[in-house]
Amino acid sequence: MRTGRQSFQQPDVVVAAVREHLEAANGAGERVDYLTFVPDGEPTLDVNLGRTIRSLRPLHIPIAVISNGSLLDRADVRADLAEAHWVSVKVDAVHDDVWHRVDRPRGHLRLRPILDGMREFATGFAGHLVTETMVLAGLNDGEAELRATAGFIAELSPATAYLAVPTRPPGEPGVRPPTEAAIARAYEVFRAWHRHVELLVGYEGDAFASTGDPREDLLSITAVHPLREAAARRLVERARAGWDLVTDLVRQGRLVEVTYGTHRYFLRPIGSPTRDDAGWIQERNGLRPGCKQRPKEEGPCTS
Repeated sequence: MRTGRQSFQQPDVVVAAVREHLEAANGAGERVDYLTFVPDGEPTLDVNLGRTIRSLRPLHIPIAVISNGSLLDRADVRADLAEAHWVSVKVDAVHDDVWHRVDRPRGHLRLRPILDGMREFATGFAGHLVTETMVLAGLNDGEAELRATAGFIAELSPATAYLAVPTRPPGEPGVRPPTEAAIARAYEVFRAWHRHVELLVGYEGDAFASTGDPREDLLSITAVHPLREAAARRLVERARAGWDLVTDLVRQGRLVEVTYGTHRYFLRPIGSPTRDDAGWIQERNGLRPGCKQRPKEEGPCTS
């Protein structure tokens, strides 16, 4: 628990480790999209962050940093983050009382200077900026709070505004994800301010370009976007499928149907996949339900 910057690792050590991993990935035929700073803590606490990013640039792979934004009131932190190609910052609340309940800031951290620092960083950043907002039941999922947060994020003009929910055990008991209806509401509120809004709700899905398989398209699209009923009907009609495809997915628990305002929506269940989902994912990966690894033969599952 700290707020002061310090040296955690020398840039040349990091670069050597990255080169070693890249060689292994290349040897396995794997393509690396980004080199991402997402350590066990806040990456901007590392006073060598900017130097390390510059040292990695000769590898010619885009560099990303996932930050909670808590030190963006500092000019040196903004300068270091500006070296990256892609930056994500957290904006969970813009009202001080809500921010304290959700993010539990340490020590001397103050919200107003942090938000001002985010504005200043966004104004001068030439790369790809995104935001992430963690939505929690009863804390920041009310419509007024969501509108205030979305309005501030609009000032940053992010390429994408992500809405997340807790999908892993939280640090304190009693923290709950919002309902699917609240997520649909949050999505619509953010969409009023932002062109690109996506959900991070636990199910990763497949790329949601049209595959010609309406069932897979529905599951993929609703993993990141609540889908209005009219859009879902157009999708199944274009694929010459029946509406019973949607009702079956709702019955199986793979889609949830909610109403917000005058519209009905379909989206993926919040949190981890259900048991049926887990089996379906395993089948898609060539595994029989209940298997953790692909068995060499049609024998017992490998654990």
